[in-house]
Amino acid sequence: MEARLDYVASTIAGKSLKYFMSVGKLLKEAPLPVTTQELVALRVSQINGCAACIDMHTKEAAAAGETSVRLNLVAAWREATVFTEAERAALDLAEQGTRVADAAEGVSDDVWEYAAKHYDMEQLTALVMLVSFMNTVNRLNIITRQPAGDYVAGQFH
Repeated sequence: MEARLDYVASTIAGKSLKYFMSVGKLLKEAPLPVTTQELVALRVSQINGCAACIDMHTKEAAAAGETSVRLNLVAAWREATVFTEAERAALDLAEQGTRVADAAEGVSDDVWEYAAKHYDMEQLTALVMLVSFMNTVNRLNIITRQPAGDYVAGQFH
């Protein structure tokens, strides 16, 4: 599969993505565990069907020490016993924050309160920013059909 747009060859994409991707780099420094960040990025990408991001975040999570069992169970995290309560809260917030069109209220108070029990305000802010960032990146990649499979962990660091 070939991408519809070559972001590297586009002046407007190059200028825009320079600033946009700096947000992604900043989020990596947030006070949210890297494995939680990768699990959330992976789950958002699974929901949206972004193959390029699924490829990237699966490999980044593995490079950060995540196990194949947990990576394989992210799509069914509710039924899996391998995630901490904090990770479950983050995944729930990520799902509701991604599926906003499926629920009139967006993120429910119960899900927000559950996440707030496990994360302080800085971590919650990072989590909200990460979910929003990943949804945008997913859409950029899906619209332009960015291919998956060739990503190497650390490629964009």
